[in-house]
Amino acid sequence: MPRIISLFWATTMVLAAQVATAQETDISGRISVELNAAETTEQGCKLTFLITNGLKAAVDKAVYEAVLFDMAGQVDRLTLFDFGALPAARPRVRQFVIPETSCEALGRVLFNGASTCEGAGITQQTCETGLLPSSRTRIEVLG
Repeated sequence: MPRIISLFWATTMVLAAQVATAQETDISGRISVELNAAETTEQGCKLTFLITNGLKAAVDKAVYEAVLFDMAGQVDRLTLFDFGALPAARPRVRQFVIPETSCEALGRVLFNGASTCEGAGITQQTCETGLLPSSRTRIEVLG
């Protein structure tokens, strides 16, 4: 029984540390883009992103050019991810399917820049320099 309790407390402490670390990340003035999940489907690799607008104003339309790299580090393709409207201080989930590709074949996603960034008081530069990429998957995300 003491071993089960120790395991419970150890798991609880790890989860508490993860939550504290996530809460420490200040996204004020930034747009946080987290690759939250990657799943191979019949249609291709389905990437699920959690995107949070930490700007003071809503973004009416955000489209990013992304470069997908294979496991060997070679460019597989360039594509556009249309994240749509991003209300201020509100998280949104967006999914994109990369056709004819398994998630196991992807090694890295690079956000090359903002193709479209629209909103009151929002500039193209805001979406580019304010991007804060991360990943909860084995696929690395850079920006």
